[in-house]
Amino acid sequence: MAVSEEPTHDCSDETSNNKPVNTTEQDVTPSPTALSRVNSFLRNTTGHDVRCFASFDAFVQRCMYRPVDGAALAVARALFGLAMLIDIPEERGGGDLDLRWGEPRDCRFPLIHSMEPLSLPRMGIIYGLMWTGAAGIMLGYRFRLSAALFTATYWYVFLLDKSAWNNHSYLYGLLGTIFLFTDAPRCWSIDAWQDPPPDQTVPFWNYFILKFQFFVLYFVAGLKKLCREWLSGYAMTNLSYHWVFFPFRAVLGAKLTDLLIVHWFGCLFDTTVVFFLIYGSTRRLATLFASAFHLMNSRLFYIGMFPWVCLSQLPLYYSFSWPRKLLPSGVSKTVLNNEHIQEGDDCSQEVKEKNKRSRNRRRRKWSMCAMLAYCLLQLFLPYSHFLTQGYNNWTNGLYGYSWDMMVHAWDTIMIGIRVVDRENPDRVHYVEPFAFTDNDRWTKHADMAVQFARCIERNIHREAPAAHRPNVSIYFDIWCSMNGRFQQRIFDPNVDILKAAWSPVEPVQWVLPLLHQFNGLRDTLIRRKTDEVLGWSNHSDVLFIADFPGLTLRNFVGEDLYNVSLTVLQGTVRYEASPDEDGTKSASVILQTGQSTSLPAGIFHAVETIGPEPSCYMYTYVNRTKELEATRNGEEVKQQPAMLPLGEEFLHRWENFVRFGQHVGNSLLYELYGVPMPRRLKELVADD
Repeated sequence: MAVSEEPTHDCSDETSNNKPVNTTEQDVTPSPTALSRVNSFLRNTTGHDVRCFASFDAFVQRCMYRPVDGAALAVARALFGLAMLIDIPEERGGGDLDLRWGEPRDCRFPLIHSMEPLSLPRMGIIYGLMWTGAAGIMLGYRFRLSAALFTATYWYVFLLDKSAWNNHSYLYGLLGTIFLFTDAPRCWSIDAWQDPPPDQTVPFWNYFILKFQFFVLYFVAGLKKLCREWLSGYAMTNLSYHWVFFPFRAVLGAKLTDLLIVHWFGCLFDTTVVFFLIYGSTRRLATLFASAFHLMNSRLFYIGMFPWVCLSQLPLYYSFSWPRKLLPSGVSKTVLNNEHIQEGDDCSQEVKEKNKRSRNRRRRKWSMCAMLAYCLLQLFLPYSHFLTQGYNNWTNGLYGYSWDMMVHAWDTIMIGIRVVDRENPDRVHYVEPFAFTDNDRWTKHADMAVQFARCIERNIHREAPAAHRPNVSIYFDIWCSMNGRFQQRIFDPNVDILKAAWSPVEPVQWVLPLLHQFNGLRDTLIRRKTDEVLGWSNHSDVLFIADFPGLTLRNFVGEDLYNVSLTVLQGTVRYEASPDEDGTKSASVILQTGQSTSLPAGIFHAVETIGPEPSCYMYTYVNRTKELEATRNGEEVKQQPAMLPLGEEFLHRWENFVRFGQHVGNSLLYELYGVPMPRRLKELVADD
């Protein structure tokens, strides 16, 4: 490829629309040709012209390494570091280090199955180093070391537990990695104050890669929403009843607000907002919509600093020098040396110097190759699930790196964990689902189910005498619903998970398929029956079940329920009742579509799907306990949460920060002087 002899940049600064200020007449062709129109569009939207794309060398030297003001990047760096200082004690679990990492029997779900967390004191030191790195990023102090410290410790904690993954946690790790390689400390940092650089410029690619990452965040999230599940309004039902949607609900009503504002506009916003932010004429309006969107999300969901991180990066789409306009008069606003702002002899001198620095030119090209490879990887990963089929279930891949935010709403009603002694199959024990973990993310993913089963086996062996360690089988019977469907099993309940085959690249055979044939009933039968049953009283309810041929649901009707009935909606089932789970069963009853039977309270029963087709049925019941409480105390008035509980949120974060500081301090005392480290017990910590 020929090497361009043009200057390494076009010797221009940025205006609020990212237009070069010093543009010679020869750069713009006055004739109304297609090339001139493309050139004009590129200048208006990106600040570059077609010469940047004449060759790869021109793309690297004229475009990506064009020096621009580093002021906006410095503000983005400081705000990101500040957000991480708040996030680490809160959403990273720093305030609850002892609860999250202190119990050796707790089950972990690392991406690499052989990974193990360090001891609690050393995990405290890891968190302390992470927080120190975030502080260094914010202040720009020893920036490379600080960013490397934050990035390394953050990814280590992130990879230790897949059950805590979400898209914005993944985003923070990516942003930390990106900042590590930028020249963000060249402006307004302790490093720049102690060792002032020749100028406060950074290569344009520093801005490009950050804006590209947010483009992927928004645009791919929008593409993921272009599916029937989202556009039909199944994912985020009843969200319109939150107070932030009151103006829309007053005009459109709740159902249309859910469909048009939450789902349709949410999809439209994600797919288009970055394009409107890039284009100068629509930038301010897009900023208004984006700000409202993220502020609403901060009230709707418990997603930590994610809305604030997105808000802090919106100014990246404005002038590179916008923060300097906020400086008081009299403060020096000089950014570039003369060689960066003149087109005459100084630029010619720079060209001569550039030609002598072939090694630097090659380094820049390789850097751009790495950056472009990263961009392609970010576009590929959200759609890479055909390679990692072992992580697929009813959805594709692990939740956390695909940008499929809020597309799938899960509801889990039953988690059965059955431990059977292989040498004596009559010895059966049941494990409390939350005995060794504090969330149920593992119930939706086969790889985590395998990890959880092995963890249970490990804990059983740990508590048993070494000479009498039992040889056990573990079976999971997990019922869940996705996006308002029938409750159904996700794993085959007859498969011993300890012996089950699992590979990250092969489909999991013991994950049961989603019963798509019942999807159409969500808008008709399920909605109609739900409205009918809930209309009986304030304490009546309905539960919809679907099951596979040959499988049996074993259930128990509590003493506090009455008027319990089982109604078959489609298919054929066999119903049997028994005083206890393993007791003698009564005569079976065959129920077909439309038939129902009453269920006595206080006994077990079994519902087996017979015939060649899956069945679906529903339980209807009234809760006597809640009914009596309402009669005795009057109908309970549901207390509405505060609209803006800013004081409570600040107090909660302050308490997390104080506990975090105590945990890190205790960790250091233990490692340095052997001082015992106090630890709370989960059983004694009241839920907030």
